[in-house]
Amino acid sequence: MIDLLATQIALPDLITFLIAGCAVILGALGVILMRNPVHSALSMVMTLFAIAVLFIEQDAQFLAAVQVIVYAGAIVVLFLFVIMLLGVDKKEYLGKDQLRGQRPLAFLSVLVIFVEIMALSRGNWVSGAKGTVLSTSSPLSNVEQLARSIFTTYLLPFEATSVLLIIAVVGAVVLVRRSDVKSSPAEEPEELQTESEMK
Repeated sequence: MIDLLATQIALPDLITFLIAGCAVILGALGVILMRNPVHSALSMVMTLFAIAVLFIEQDAQFLAAVQVIVYAGAIVVLFLFVIMLLGVDKKEYLGKDQLRGQRPLAFLSVLVIFVEIMALSRGNWVSGAKGTVLSTSSPLSNVEQLARSIFTTYLLPFEATSVLLIIAVVGAVVLVRRSDVKSSPAEEPEELQTESEMK
């Protein structure tokens, strides 16, 4: 199998693919295994940059640029913003479930998705339906065809996605404000308690 790949792919491309693939896997493991949420977000940045390298290897420069600008840039900054709003230094009690039955439901969902992927991989399914946005016979470039599709046919889903991101940020701010209001005096630092008692 490796000999067949080596005959069809140039050696620099194969080395780049192996390094970027290892970086993707290590970054994904870092997102899951890191205890500090900021370190998890930085591991996600590494994963997204490695995926951008893989896009370049597939001759998809536009997707690589979008991967770096949108995901590794804007989305990770949004994640860090929400992490800082929620508070990195707050202790979490992971032993107690806030929602009953969420762990068995999560395990069942992962099992169903795994079975679906295994069932699809046994057939001729490769990557889903064929793309209909870009035409290879068009004289326009890929970027121009994508721009025409995004700002004409798919304008509503494009704008709806941006509205959803704004709603997520506003929701995070509202959740943080409510938790600050409901916090008891016992959770406040000792300096603030002494000041309030003196007054």
